[in-house]
Amino acid sequence: MKTFPQVFLILTTIAAPAFASVTVSSPANGSEVSSPFTLSATAPTCSAQRVAAIGYSIDNSSETTIVYDIVVQAPVTSASGSHTLHVKAWGNRGAVCVTDIALNIAGHASAPVIPSNAISVSGIQTLSNWTGAHDSATGGGWSLGDTGMTNTPSQSGHSRQFTTAFTNHSGHRYYATFGDDTDSKNFLYDAWIYLGSSSNQIGNLEMDMNQVMPNGETVIFGFQCDGYTSTWDYTVNKGTPSHPSDHWIHSQASCNVRSWTPNTWHHVQISYSRDDSGNVTYQAVWLDNIRQDINATAPSAFALGWAPTLLTNFQVDGLGEQGAPVVYLDNLTVYRW
Repeated sequence: MKTFPQVFLILTTIAAPAFASVTVSSPANGSEVSSPFTLSATAPTCSAQRVAAIGYSIDNSSETTIVYDIVVQAPVTSASGSHTLHVKAWGNRGAVCVTDIALNIAGHASAPVIPSNAISVSGIQTLSNWTGAHDSATGGGWSLGDTGMTNTPSQSGHSRQFTTAFTNHSGHRYYATFGDDTDSKNFLYDAWIYLGSSSNQIGNLEMDMNQVMPNGETVIFGFQCDGYTSTWDYTVNKGTPSHPSDHWIHSQASCNVRSWTPNTWHHVQISYSRDDSGNVTYQAVWLDNIRQDINATAPSAFALGWAPTLLTNFQVDGLGEQGAPVVYLDNLTVYRW
């Protein structure tokens, strides 16, 4: 795909009327995004014509960025405030199709705020202690998982591939420890995720972090993109630390992993904090720079008897009777303070 930024398009008075048949998967109409945001759009046909090019512009600008393809996947920069993103396609016989997306471009404060004293562990996907296990709480079948390093696809040149074979909606949990810190109370999970063409076989995609507190109890920061309810979910312990009863709670923030553009890197950031008793406040989640607020607090302390540790889970839950989805993880960083 070859892009030609800052191309000026001049339409003559004999151009065909514009039709709205461009599919924009991200950002959503009416959403709040931070700049730059990721535009994902496609237009195989326009008014029954084969598409020759697709492009975009903002508001009344005469500058249109054109991609000579039927797909555009590009970062878009804009000033803060309310704007209209015009995503356009041109047929090979003169047809013009336009989809308009209303956006609120937030200022810098909408992006995750990381204080200067934050401790970060980056490249967690490259650690050699990753292992996997079948999650017996999912489905009614079995799962097998394989994970290893690859350089394609990759952003850093060192991404981790997860291949999960499953039956009957079962899931496989992959996990790794990356240090120990009993005192930090604020965290930002920051990762890039790439879904292969088998992403339609994924029910849920789970991204967790666990921390042992000074009192020896383990806080589970559980978070997932739920493809069954199309929501971001978080965990709650409805029992006590010694007699736990863990449940998923559906937030008001929307997410369905099967709607993510396949064969594309997606940026996921999750901010949360805890108190001394293990009550977790899930603050916000960003997917491809689009922020959704969670603003929910839930008890999530468990008496597991663990030694001090920081641990992350990456779980792939299958959808359907059987399948073997492939997912890639890169530039996994956890900030804490």
